[in-house]
Amino acid sequence: MDVHEAGVATDHIARARKLAPLLAAAAPRIDAAYELPPDVLDAMHAEGMFRLLVPRSVGGAELDPATYIQCVEAIAGGDASVAWCMNQGSGCSMSAGYLEPSVAREVFGGKRDVLAWGMGPGAKAIRVEGGWRISGNWAFASGSRHASWLGAHCPCFEADGTPQRHPDGRPWERTMLFRREIATIKDIWQVVGLRGTGSDAYSVQDLFVDDAHTLTRDRPEERREPGLIYRFAAMQIYASGFAAVALGAAQSALDAFIDLARGKTPALTQTGLRDSAVIQSAIGIADARLKSARTWLIQVLRETQEAVKLAGELTTDQRIAIRQASTFAIHQAKEVVDVAYHEAGSTAIFDANPFERRFRDVNTVTQQVQGRRSHFETVGQYLLGAEANLRWL
Repeated sequence: MDVHEAGVATDHIARARKLAPLLAAAAPRIDAAYELPPDVLDAMHAEGMFRLLVPRSVGGAELDPATYIQCVEAIAGGDASVAWCMNQGSGCSMSAGYLEPSVAREVFGGKRDVLAWGMGPGAKAIRVEGGWRISGNWAFASGSRHASWLGAHCPCFEADGTPQRHPDGRPWERTMLFRREIATIKDIWQVVGLRGTGSDAYSVQDLFVDDAHTLTRDRPEERREPGLIYRFAAMQIYASGFAAVALGAAQSALDAFIDLARGKTPALTQTGLRDSAVIQSAIGIADARLKSARTWLIQVLRETQEAVKLAGELTTDQRIAIRQASTFAIHQAKEVVDVAYHEAGSTAIFDANPFERRFRDVNTVTQQVQGRRSHFETVGQYLLGAEANLRWL
């Protein structure tokens, strides 16, 4: 990283950290509204937090992954839902690197433009002249309530219904982009944690999308932007970025617990938390968990970045390393939050304190596909030379 790049990285991380107190103060409102309030969105847009992975050619920051996840971590220190929306939208915005320049500017050129998408089993795209007719239902579209565009991942079919396939026989999927107001939105987001993400469902029926507003993600032959970040697949950004959400939330929970422990003496005891050997040990171990997981994840990304600058593309070894470090970080963060929540005692159960919200948020991160423990099985299979499912790399 040269001097200019280092300065850009430091500037964006500082901007993210500056927002954390505002987000922490707004957290109860974010949780209650099940979406990001206008003042929170205004602050995030003002600091360019939804444009960190948008190409420079479209007015974005185009950060490298190791710098980017530190921004996500800082935002999560204020509120995990905001950071989750930020990471989800940033992963979506990498699609700008695969679009014609005029379309990329149309979708991402505005300072408040955000793309959101979700999963859509059963969706379908039928080939027609000049584009596609798409129908389907998609869910878990985090950040879709403040999005300007939506994306729809669709298996593709010829006009006669024949499935389009890759040379290896896998179904061909394209992502179709259209303005949010075209879709029918359904509020399904009544959940335990990450409430502020507003991860609604949406649907379209027989919608025409022209070819220019479609892409196949992470296909080198469709990539139009030369920047380092576009050599990474969105999956690696989702994995490491959501790990950063967990790390930031866990650090905030641990800091809050340390503050509490300095002054609290539990009921029916004579010993303050600060003077308890159990608590002292728990804090020491929790601090080590977070520092080691965070350092490892950032180091893996930095090493991969340097290798990709030379080789041009990620290897399977590098994808495995990112998956391993990301999943490890998510579960180390969960362990730390669990300790902070339980050792805080009855203090943790009150809405006025941050523990219960952090507990709900981090345990919701572990329930998402990026937090599955089964990723460790994939890593183990690969390291052992056994057949491994590499779909989630």
